[in-house]
Amino acid sequence: MLDFYRFRHFEESPQLLHAVTTKSRAFSYDFSLALHTGEAPKSIIDNRKHLARQIQTDKALHFIVANQTHSDNIYCIKKEETKGWEGLSDAVEECDALITDIPNVMLTILTADCVPILLFDPKKRVVATIHAGWRGTVSEITRKTVEKMKSVYGSKAEDIYAGIAPSIGNCCYEVGEDVAKHFTSIPHAYQAKEDKYMLDLPTINKEQLLACGLKEKHIEMSNICTACEVERFFSYRKEQGC
Repeated sequence: MLDFYRFRHFEESPQLLHAVTTKSRAFSYDFSLALHTGEAPKSIIDNRKHLARQIQTDKALHFIVANQTHSDNIYCIKKEETKGWEGLSDAVEECDALITDIPNVMLTILTADCVPILLFDPKKRVVATIHAGWRGTVSEITRKTVEKMKSVYGSKAEDIYAGIAPSIGNCCYEVGEDVAKHFTSIPHAYQAKEDKYMLDLPTINKEQLLACGLKEKHIEMSNICTACEVERFFSYRKEQGC
């Protein structure tokens, strides 16, 4: 059995299927699901197939994977389809947030320190996934995804629930002034440490969600640092690469 991290308030909605995967030494590459990092593609696809079997429902699931580029591009899935799951060639191009209201479509994101954010509107039955590194956070991809849910699907911000999944925390994310300067207007965005800054990307993205109208009680933080818990989660910084 795979070990998943899950959000409590998402589990209260029986119509919603979600999971944050973790490492497992029982599988190739510690159960990596990334096809873009140079590992043997067949082993990664086998990992993905095992994941699909583990979370399968009574209906076939269609997985959507994007070619993430630290952009603020958002893509809406309008039909039941699979993209990027069995190879890179048909992945959604240059995209860091996915939205859909199509049943049985599983939106995915791949992270190894960047902030993964899951959104769910139970009234409109809309879901979204966001990959927010510091560049995406500067571009406010989280806010823009909420705005897209509102404009395309009729969602209201106060109805949306959010889960901010494990990512590198301000305990471990040291950046220079060239990065920190983008967040000076946000309270508690970083802590100064001599000539370096300890950046808190999860908190910054939470502040963006609050600013666009989400209720604080609807935002669940994992409060897990991937670099601190590298035995369980992938961390690009802690592991010094893929």
